[in-house]
Amino acid sequence: MHKLAERLVELRQEKGYTTRKLGADLNVSCATISRWEKGINEPDITTIIKLSEYFDVSVLYLLGIEGH
Repeated sequence: MHKLAERLVELRQEKGYTTRKLGADLNVSCATISRWEKGINEPDITTIIKLSEYFDVSVLYLLGIEGH
């Protein structure tokens, strides 16, 4: 599994959010969230930035380049 996928699952579960809630908050489908979390697809850079802001973590953390 890609580091981004792992981090998304970890962060979403820490918040207690479903893929449906996260998708609704980001204006994407829960299927899209699921594909990101499985490492099938990756979000574009604009969405990665939104995810980092949403979860209050750095982009580098999301990408697995640095620790929390």
